[in-house]
Amino acid sequence: MVEVETAVDQKSDREVSKEKAFVLPLGKVGIADIPLVGGKNASLGEMIQQLRRRSVKVPNGFATTAYAYRYFMQAAGLEPKLRQIFASLDVEDVQNLQQRGKLARSLLLQTPFPMELQEAIASAYQALEPQYGVAPDVAVRSSATAEDLPDASFAGQQETYLNIHGLQAVLEACHKCFASIFTDRAISYRQIKGFDHFNIALSVGVQKMVRSDLAASGVMFSIDTETGFRDAVLLTAAYGLGENVVQGAVNPDEYLVFKPTLKQGYRPVLDKRLGTKEIKMVYDVGGLKQIKNIPVPPADRSSFALNNEEILQLAHWACLIEEHYSQVRGVYTPMDIEWAKDGITNELFIVQARPETVQSQKARNVLRSYRLVLGTGELGLGTGEQSAQSPIPNPQSLVSLVTGRAVGNAIGQGKARVILDAHHIHLFQPGEVLVTNRTDPDWEPIMKKASAIVTNSGGRTCHAAIIAREMGIPAIVGCGNATTVLKTGQEITVSCAEGETGKVYQGLLPYEVQEVPLEKLPRPRTKIMMNVGNPEEAFGLSAIPNDGVGLARMEFIIANYIKAHPLALIHFDELEDELARYKIAELTVQYEDKAQFFVDKLAQGIGTIAAAFYPKPVVVRLSDFKSNEYANLLGGRQFEPIEENPMIGFRGASRYYDQRYCEGFALECLAMKRVRDAMGLTNVVLMVPFCRTPEEGQRVLAEMAKHGLVRGKNGLEVYVMCELPSNVLLADEFSQIFDGFSIGSNDLTQLTLGLDRDSELVAHLFDERNKAVQWMIANAIATVKQYGRKIGICGQAPSDYPEFVHFLVEQGIDTISLNPDSVLKTLLEVAAAEQQS
Repeated sequence: MVEVETAVDQKSDREVSKEKAFVLPLGKVGIADIPLVGGKNASLGEMIQQLRRRSVKVPNGFATTAYAYRYFMQAAGLEPKLRQIFASLDVEDVQNLQQRGKLARSLLLQTPFPMELQEAIASAYQALEPQYGVAPDVAVRSSATAEDLPDASFAGQQETYLNIHGLQAVLEACHKCFASIFTDRAISYRQIKGFDHFNIALSVGVQKMVRSDLAASGVMFSIDTETGFRDAVLLTAAYGLGENVVQGAVNPDEYLVFKPTLKQGYRPVLDKRLGTKEIKMVYDVGGLKQIKNIPVPPADRSSFALNNEEILQLAHWACLIEEHYSQVRGVYTPMDIEWAKDGITNELFIVQARPETVQSQKARNVLRSYRLVLGTGELGLGTGEQSAQSPIPNPQSLVSLVTGRAVGNAIGQGKARVILDAHHIHLFQPGEVLVTNRTDPDWEPIMKKASAIVTNSGGRTCHAAIIAREMGIPAIVGCGNATTVLKTGQEITVSCAEGETGKVYQGLLPYEVQEVPLEKLPRPRTKIMMNVGNPEEAFGLSAIPNDGVGLARMEFIIANYIKAHPLALIHFDELEDELARYKIAELTVQYEDKAQFFVDKLAQGIGTIAAAFYPKPVVVRLSDFKSNEYANLLGGRQFEPIEENPMIGFRGASRYYDQRYCEGFALECLAMKRVRDAMGLTNVVLMVPFCRTPEEGQRVLAEMAKHGLVRGKNGLEVYVMCELPSNVLLADEFSQIFDGFSIGSNDLTQLTLGLDRDSELVAHLFDERNKAVQWMIANAIATVKQYGRKIGICGQAPSDYPEFVHFLVEQGIDTISLNPDSVLKTLLEVAAAEQQS
């Protein structure tokens, strides 16, 4: 029998070592005490000891020790009985696993706690009363000694009990936590990870509840969970207690904050996505259970659960926690953190922090990417090993069955298996796609067998998403209607390779996987930049070797996120198109000032792209829709002229100072000013498209200055697109006005050769390699360089023609900006051209 100090001895003898204590206050333990109190409790103690002084708030509490658990097991002689139960364990057999688990839990629950352990817990619980009042409400959480380690999350493997009042209830909850070391999911998870069931002990954390049932709670990561982008905090929030977010029972709000400029004192909230937040977990006053779920009122569902100040405060804490743990461990340690807001005091608290276990373990020297292989194009990034199916003949026919939040960036496929109840998980077959309402940890024994997972509810930080990432399984969460649209036996493809939105397609579609070893790639003198339009892809694309973004297009953000004409938002009350008015009202339901919607969305989109590549330059082209394209935006027809040839009509620079559009341009300027001045993303370079004359360039700069964008102020550089013959012929004059040039080879070719690039009749004449076009480009580069300005190219030609790359390198171009799928092959071509020159 293990020798143990009694509770009375512990109180009277201050020399008793931590190793022989039954209970320790959280404030007396730290990260070095994981063997004593498990990862969860050690982490809480570490933050109380080390980070409270830096304003991070953590509720007080205490922990039973691993010694107490082993004392309980040995005093009752439980280990031999458990070994007998597990002698015939087969975790691959779901029914066998369930039977063994139930027998083990029953054995522990039927064995009473030793009296000395009960007394130690009682003493520690009563010690909380001076701070929190008589019989304080507490959360009782399990913390295994192998839990929350950098390479295994153990997310949700043991039990948690909330709103526990009174000593007897605390003792019962602690006893249930001890038994939960043998939940089916914990047994299976340990077996997969290679942990010995009897070398692991369990500590129980008892912590004062934060009254988030009256406010909000959620999870945050100090790293982007899908791409491994290190400089972002991903934060989720929903109303009520945090279990619903963790378990994936709700679709929470999501916020994205950029860490580097946050640390500099800026306010870089890059993105805010409203979740449905349909239910919230609250205290069950007078009920049989301690907690219950109730519906969230519609007004609250359509509002964000956190304001910007709270988002930034939590993100700041995430940075402090990550920095501290990285320093303690001597290696970069991104963190997975749970937070809660107290609805009585309105204070924010951290209630848990653990190392992130997926992205932090990935190799950084290999770029692995997936793409669907289509007949005339691709979705996703990469070229390489193909799946067995033939290319899809018609990409336009590809329509998703359901969509949700993508987890990971892979593609999976197989027959769907719709399971609504955990009691039926034995029906699941290896290689099927699991389709369910939510995949909480009880489903873990079959998750590892799935080719993909699709759920109705949950966000990117729920347990299901964490486990799916850890297992390398693509998952789409928060689809809403997956279990009704998808049918058991239906062949489907689950794609997480197209940005943040995951898509489920009918059939087993062909796809490719590419792996590129990054350390062997050359880095040429000519800077290789990227053309980026979709903010959702920016974090992932930033992993490709690059020197920044040579063309960030506003048009994608306006068309896909804003969807409305800027003047239709400014003059919303005067809109004549009733349908457009209705749709705009739906889009902007949170905005009394409709124009602010445009500014917010554009700033968030461009801010995300700029953050992804920070501090490298990101050249943002101001809007370059043609009048017919503007007219297609919601409410646009009322504000746009009808032109015979919009390609060379009312577009680019000529719109910005014109009375017919200058109000709309003002919104673009306000958004860009916010990105640079409020978010601190001064790596943004602005670029004026289709600027016909130097005088027009001056007028645009004056218009920008009216709205706070002054060239040279706060390091602002302004470039011009070199896409008109006049830009080349008057390059000396344009060089006096602008800081740099970007050659748009598509427009420059059509205007030099006098042809419509959209006309099939003359398409055979369109060729950037034509001598006249190359003369234009060579002269532009030579003249601009005489005036000490920078010049690059952002057209398609370098991607298509290796010989054109050699021509550009010979002329001494500074940068070549490419579509992401062309970067690697063109980089090699540029390196070869430089060697020859």
